[in-house]
Amino acid sequence: MIRTVIFDMDGVIVDTEPVHRYAYYRHFEELGIEVSDDEYAGFTGRSTKNVYQHLKDKHALQHPVQELVMSKREFFNRAFDEKPDLELLGGVRQLIEELHQHGIQLVLASSASRATIDRVMQRFALNPYFSHLVSGEDFPRSKPDPAIFEHAAALSGVPRRQCVVIEDSTNGVAAAKAAGIYCIGYQSEHSLLQDLRHADLVVGHFSELTAARIAAIEPA
Repeated sequence: MIRTVIFDMDGVIVDTEPVHRYAYYRHFEELGIEVSDDEYAGFTGRSTKNVYQHLKDKHALQHPVQELVMSKREFFNRAFDEKPDLELLGGVRQLIEELHQHGIQLVLASSASRATIDRVMQRFALNPYFSHLVSGEDFPRSKPDPAIFEHAAALSGVPRRQCVVIEDSTNGVAAAKAAGIYCIGYQSEHSLLQDLRHADLVVGHFSELTAARIAAIEPA
């Protein structure tokens, strides 16, 4: 029986990807570097710190990584605050509320910074539903490294066999499976470039999931 659901955030709870993309490319333009669509797609699921470490090494950027991260974050925060139509993804609030009502613990494990996580949690009043919020900026390696999900499972206090991860990215699914946790892949219109074949179950809308269905999962 599943007792804990570990949610990714970007692309699973809220679609901040267009805001991130805008912020990244404004910053890339400022830095004078070019990033292809294919290379950018590979950044999905990785922390901002790791993305900029990669770009710093590739382009011999002179700025410290943390300075690059903060510059990008300024672009993101302005766009996030000014975007009036930013909403939770369809059906996810209902699923979160139902899981909470049925006593299933919810943990957030996102590659986003803690500041961005807090911004989303406050804007959509989601804090009461989650027992723990885990940010990828606290780990030296990003997804597909399993550390973030291993830590989230440890915080939950239940065996990994009683946890489920919900992810929308190639890197996120790989991280969940590397951590030995059952993974539900969320295939949305915003994650068409992501490979979810290694997920244990793939859904296209959160209406396909219920607390009873998730609780009844028996990992192999």
